[in-house]
Amino acid sequence: MTALEQSVSLGPVGLTLNQMLMGWALAMALLVNTLVGMRYRRSASSVLFDILLVGVVAARLVFFIRYQGEYDSAWNMLDIRDGGFDKLGGAIAATAYAAWRLWRMPEHRPVLASALLAGLATWGLAAGSLILMDSRSRSLPEVELTTREYTPITLQQLAEQQAGQPMVVNLWATWCPPCRREMPVLQAAQQATEDVTFVFVNQGEHAPTINQFIEREALNLNNVFLDPGQALGQAVGSQVMPTTLFYDAQGRLQETHFGELSRASLAARLEPLR
Repeated sequence: MTALEQSVSLGPVGLTLNQMLMGWALAMALLVNTLVGMRYRRSASSVLFDILLVGVVAARLVFFIRYQGEYDSAWNMLDIRDGGFDKLGGAIAATAYAAWRLWRMPEHRPVLASALLAGLATWGLAAGSLILMDSRSRSLPEVELTTREYTPITLQQLAEQQAGQPMVVNLWATWCPPCRREMPVLQAAQQATEDVTFVFVNQGEHAPTINQFIEREALNLNNVFLDPGQALGQAVGSQVMPTTLFYDAQGRLQETHFGELSRASLAARLEPLR
């Protein structure tokens, strides 16, 4: 069976499934806002964007407060490329702000309430349907990789060798700028973490290119494997690099991170594995 796509590459832009679902939910909320607003001669579109903004800012701020020790400075909080957001904190802030605006704007309540319900229903139904449709196994993919010496190996074999440790699998390429930027972060985590196995699976390149890159960047990485046919990316439904997969000690996928990792976002995803 074909894996459900977890990300889609649109030229230089990569979109995750969650981002697409949020965009679709916002579009439906704006559509209902327009339709209901025609009846009441009101529009709550600006409030919808305000609610979204409050949720995103709060999610980032709560995440930064929780993991501020992993950031070099407060300025790093502005760099949201690491995907560091506290979903619960953002949801609570967005809900509180929406409730406040509903209370403060009684003349807009029918329009705003209808738009919010439409957005939430769209997101909930789409997310639930995708979960039911996702027939992809959440265990370690049965994909044959090779070492840089071209010795065949699978992730299951490596997991058995590591006595059932949690595993972090990074899909990367030497031509990918965010992959190169996050390599020192992953290298430091691999060297400092003895109870988690880190694996680096190169997508689509060959050993000479990879070896040259590792030597040039003075990297010291264990478990660097080759996937010249990008079979692993296809198996996990990823078209975006870097992609990092987090498996628990039983080999079950717990989370997938698309894009660059920082020390903070990596630390946040390692916590549940332990």
